[in-house]
Amino acid sequence: MKLHIYGALLAYKKRRSARFHMPGHKASRRWFRLFRDAALDVTELSATDCLENPDGAIAEAQADIARLLGARRSYILTDGATAGVFALLYIVRKRGGKVLVSRNSHKSVYNACALLGVEPVIVQNTERDGVLLPPTSADIETALRKDAQIGAVLLTSPDYFGNVANYEAISKVCRRYEKLFFVDGSHGAYLCFDPDESGLYAGRFADAWVDSSHKTMPTLTQGALLNVGDESLVPAAEEALDIFRTTSPSYPIMASVEYGVKLLEEQGADLIDVVKRELALLKARFKKRGIAFYGGSRTLVLAVDFAQAGVSAQAAQEELERRGIFAELNDGRYVLFYFSPLTPPRQLARLERGVRAVLRMRALKGSFTRTHGYASGVKKFGYLTAFSLPAETVPLEEAVGRVAARNAGITPPCYPVVVAGEQITEEAAKELAGARHTFGVADGKISVIHIGGRK
Repeated sequence: MKLHIYGALLAYKKRRSARFHMPGHKASRRWFRLFRDAALDVTELSATDCLENPDGAIAEAQADIARLLGARRSYILTDGATAGVFALLYIVRKRGGKVLVSRNSHKSVYNACALLGVEPVIVQNTERDGVLLPPTSADIETALRKDAQIGAVLLTSPDYFGNVANYEAISKVCRRYEKLFFVDGSHGAYLCFDPDESGLYAGRFADAWVDSSHKTMPTLTQGALLNVGDESLVPAAEEALDIFRTTSPSYPIMASVEYGVKLLEEQGADLIDVVKRELALLKARFKKRGIAFYGGSRTLVLAVDFAQAGVSAQAAQEELERRGIFAELNDGRYVLFYFSPLTPPRQLARLERGVRAVLRMRALKGSFTRTHGYASGVKKFGYLTAFSLPAETVPLEEAVGRVAARNAGITPPCYPVVVAGEQITEEAAKELAGARHTFGVADGKISVIHIGGRK
């Protein structure tokens, strides 16, 4: 395995150079010894290349990654997928027009729309067992037929629950209507290397897509990729990255992105097969024992439905944590457990024992209370219009019936419960009030459009 970025960092470390450059820790063995790999944490040097205008190790790494992922160009991100999402919306802005998005898009999609002045047209997804499903090709075509100003489709797929859109059918619709097809594929980066499911990888069909490498690949947190399949989009993509991507990228993160892609290219098929087999067996045992879980997932995620057993998902998650088992999140009904090609099989056995033990606890029986689900409000103003109007903050209990001036949601999963321009429902207000971590809510108050006079 040829690792261009890591190789350059290792070569520089071995030189034991006098570090009269950033970062300030100087890889000090005395004062920075808690961070053992600090010697690999460097800045733009002649020996390490420059992410903004690469012509050395980074350029070689990105070229290799693009070839392996089937992209015309691939760009390493050290800001997480957010910088890539902003780049996609920047391309939409350059082309003009609105963007069609699924309701459960990440907050970065909505934030980019607000910042760049792109109006999002939201597809109201249908549900399965309390989980939003991706839009169908028919949903997409209906929306495109109704609004000729839509210039691009941007889907979040796979989603947190492992639902995957029908890329092939949707891409055909987009081509027929001459619209760009983008995918925030943050949760499915590893799928490129699954020989049985490679058709679920966004890069097979999208004009441009984002891989949040760190979510499912052996990559450090914040490592991600923007991939471009349509060569005509390269200038706008690079212009966008010049604006949104950090000028102080982490070299260890960059090196880990290259490593993650190349490791899975070499060994991913075997690693993925082991985890998929163990996960399938775990699901079979759960089904036999009557332990409910979400059945629509097509990725390495298990969403255990504690509501079916009358157990609070929050209480279940807390009890599992006391047993040393940490899930990704709970949504009030499901607790989501994330796997990757590197998940040791023995940890699935530990998870199984933990879930079964929690479900046997008498103290948790009957602790589940009904969740409110996806309480979409009625649209009263356009998204961008809502951002332009005077706003005020009010307590959540007083916000019911008012129109949201800003987005508000729960984190994770970081998509809005309330979208700017929509009327706030009682269910949405209760859901936000009961959440532990939110965005768009401060001190129990939410931003609403101010009616009457200036504010």
